Amino acid sequence: MSNPNHKQAVLAVLRGESVDYIPWVPRLDLWYRANQRAGTLPPRYANATLMEIIDDLGVGYHSIVPNFKDLRSAKDEAHRALGIFNLHDMPIRTVFDGVDWHLTQDGDRQTVEYRTPIGNLTTTTVYDDAMRAAGITMTHIARHAFNGPQDYEPLCYLFSHARVEANYEGYLAAAAKVGERGFVAGHLCGAASPMHLIQREFMPMDVFFYELTDRPDEIHRLADCIGQYWRQMYEVAIEAPAEVLSLGANYHSAMQHPRFFAQYITPWLAEFAAMVHQRGKFLLTHTDGENFGLIPQYLASEIDIADSICPYPMTKMTIGETRQGLEGRVTIMGGIPSVALMKDSMTDQQFETFLDEFFEQLGCGDHQILGISDTTPPGAEFSRLLRIQERIEAFGKVPRH
Repeated sequence: MSNPNHKQAVLAVLRGESVDYIPWVPRLDLWYRANQRAGTLPPRYANATLMEIIDDLGVGYHSIVPNFKDLRSAKDEAHRALGIFNLHDMPIRTVFDGVDWHLTQDGDRQTVEYRTPIGNLTTTTVYDDAMRAAGITMTHIARHAFNGPQDYEPLCYLFSHARVEANYEGYLAAAAKVGERGFVAGHLCGAASPMHLIQREFMPMDVFFYELTDRPDEIHRLADCIGQYWRQMYEVAIEAPAEVLSLGANYHSAMQHPRFFAQYITPWLAEFAAMVHQRGKFLLTHTDGENFGLIPQYLASEIDIADSICPYPMTKMTIGETRQGLEGRVTIMGGIPSVALMKDSMTDQQFETFLDEFFEQLGCGDHQILGISDTTPPGAEFSRLLRIQERIEAFGKVPRH
């Protein structure tokens, strides 16, 4: 399967055009970092970079989720507990005007103190050896920004003083490095909306639902404050030189249940989608998780790419059911559940049976970019990645749809 221009093949799939093969864009960054650190890369690639491995395999380069530890300084991730990153390859950056904040690094722990005229906040994140060994780059929040009702006003103050700037040069440099190996998604935020940001980053999940029930006025007011910042992000992002913009990640129908999604996430994604489409761009959201019940919301959100769809046996829905639900209106990126690459989860025979059923459910293969959902695990059988590539070749041409 030789395709020197994976980027154009992927964009053709998004437009519903015919392609010679279903694009194969496996996410290998965590797998690579973990095995490089452990000295367990395949012998052929013992001294290779990830990009050299990608080129040798002849597959697309997965550039959706950033390397959150590819930092110029600790300041790039200082506001991680607020859901904000200022990575050099993102198309936007966030500045807090008139806010006094101080960062302290103590080994694997990073603490940030925010001082405002109406109260102070402290956040702590952790990045330890276990995370490094697993190839993970996003830090864990050990102390959330919200620790009680006294924190609503300081949080509102912070986001009322947040300003979004363009970082188009940094994005262009990242896109130039990847070249035609694939598209580089313009990553904006792991949350898809202001309320999703509060739920995802500011407090533990149980505390969030208690607050939404016990103090609805306060939490909605905070969401409104964040909304002003959010729309700044929209205005800057849509002018970015990126074909695909990425907003929101990691939904689960038990936590972002359909009613919650419809009220707090769908309107924001749909608003941004309309702006993105006016510029001739595509909107991606990272749909890794249990999607049962959420497919109608993805359609209502008018997204273009459901990234990292992870089907049965890791979740309830098969790839066929997911494709049927999306009605050919949304391109699936991913689709191969990571357990399929693990011998302790599937024997070789079970893996072959899985592939038979999987490719049968793809129909004609339209609006499909194949990859590993969520990512290739460090212990994956490398030979199974090659076997998937063989099955893609055997599947053959995808017609215009």
